[in-house]
Amino acid sequence: MAIVETRGLEKRFGDVTAVDGINITSGEGEFLVLLGPSGCGKTTLLRMIAGLEKPTAGDILIGGRVVTQLPPRARGIAMVFQSYALYPHMSIFKNIAFPLKAHGATKEEMNRKVLWAASMFCIQHLLNRKPRALSGGERQRVALARALVREPNVFLLDEPLSNLDAKLRTSAREELYRFQKEIAITTIYVTHDQVEAMGMGDRIAVMNGGKVHQLGSPVEVYTEPTDTFVAGFLGSPPMNLVEFQDRIVGFRPECFLPREMYQGREDLVSIRFLVNRIEELGSDRLVYGNLEERFNCSHVIASLPTSFTHYSVQIGATYDFAVPAGDVKFFDKQTGFRTNPLPI
Repeated sequence: MAIVETRGLEKRFGDVTAVDGINITSGEGEFLVLLGPSGCGKTTLLRMIAGLEKPTAGDILIGGRVVTQLPPRARGIAMVFQSYALYPHMSIFKNIAFPLKAHGATKEEMNRKVLWAASMFCIQHLLNRKPRALSGGERQRVALARALVREPNVFLLDEPLSNLDAKLRTSAREELYRFQKEIAITTIYVTHDQVEAMGMGDRIAVMNGGKVHQLGSPVEVYTEPTDTFVAGFLGSPPMNLVEFQDRIVGFRPECFLPREMYQGREDLVSIRFLVNRIEELGSDRLVYGNLEERFNCSHVIASLPTSFTHYSVQIGATYDFAVPAGDVKFFDKQTGFRTNPLPI
């Protein structure tokens, strides 16, 4: 295990700044997720940590050692790419053994480590096959096993589940999380999928425009977003953001409910809500509409659990909705940063 640290890390491609002065320190054995939209700089940051891109400025430390100028093989890292990068003409055994052979391991050592890594991912029965005979989930396991045999100090994973279908991604996500906790190797994981980030990360670095907007636990970044970008990026649907006086007010759709659902609570912000559209999604009902005039008739979404069968809403009708005061967040209208609350 090793701690990964970046100090003022920058990467510019001509006039374009892909990574803009990032300072991040992982925990030892931590599962750290870099989350953000396409083009936010997360993959470039990961590639610099791996040694595949040279920083324009700043330093990278792994295990307290500056590795900024070291080649990938000298950094004690293993990387798994989105494409898995398996050799199609080699058997699964030879694919997993490839990094060991490149480092001059003996035949006995290769056999022992390949079987050990394959057993970690339950792919012992696939060792004689070629990659083309494997499913997407099996190929992902092979790529992880190949990375594991090197016994790295750090795992770097660049969207390794993005090529899998939805059902397989769910099971693969569970397996990957369990595996990381078993071996306790510091892992940095790149994704644009917030479900993956929230489900697997010990901490999440939410990125945009080459910067880290917020670094914290999944609960922290979801419930206490530091700015309007984080508030609007996390969540499906995302946080409602509406104008109020000279600020922006934010509240999660699942907290915006008919007032009568908050029976007995007094810490509520009451808001009149005109319903325009309803989506039935099985476990949830998304209700779209507009708020009263003091919020500039802003368009928002409420997420109602369908288990509340006794309560129904109709398109075109206006209702008394409410949000617990503690779930209402305030942001500066100009900068987007969190501010102190106002009475509503």
